[in-house]
Amino acid sequence: MHFYELMKEKYKDKEVLLFVDMDGVIASYDFGRPLDFKNKRPMKTNIETLRKVSELENVTLNILSICRKDYQIQEKNEWLDLYAPFFKKENRNVISKESVTGFSSAELKLNFLENLDTDKLIIMLDDDNKVLEVLSRSKRDIILYQDSELVD
Repeated sequence: MHFYELMKEKYKDKEVLLFVDMDGVIASYDFGRPLDFKNKRPMKTNIETLRKVSELENVTLNILSICRKDYQIQEKNEWLDLYAPFFKKENRNVISKESVTGFSSAELKLNFLENLDTDKLIIMLDDDNKVLEVLSRSKRDIILYQDSELVD
């Protein structure tokens, strides 16, 4: 559990807000069926690692995910209730491109993170290199990890 140990040791003296993408990180992403979220396969090893991270007292675990349609917000929440209920409902941030138009997924995540009112350390775990690249140019200090850190 490399990522768990990393979070436990490296950030033990910090209050951390850990944001996790869903598609491709804890749920499989099938490019041929991108609108069928409720049937996504759970990535059990990654979910188990994050469940363990959620038990760390200094870490607040959050979802930061983008979807194309408004109805998918409910689908993603239902999926989380079923496969990863340790992500508390109040810490689930699913943004629909149908409601917030004109922005890429990376821009939506950047705007969300830059507008947080917190002094806590912000960490983003994502599988999308474009998202990580855009977030790396943030005015805010955001620590970035690729989903490969979840794999031992």
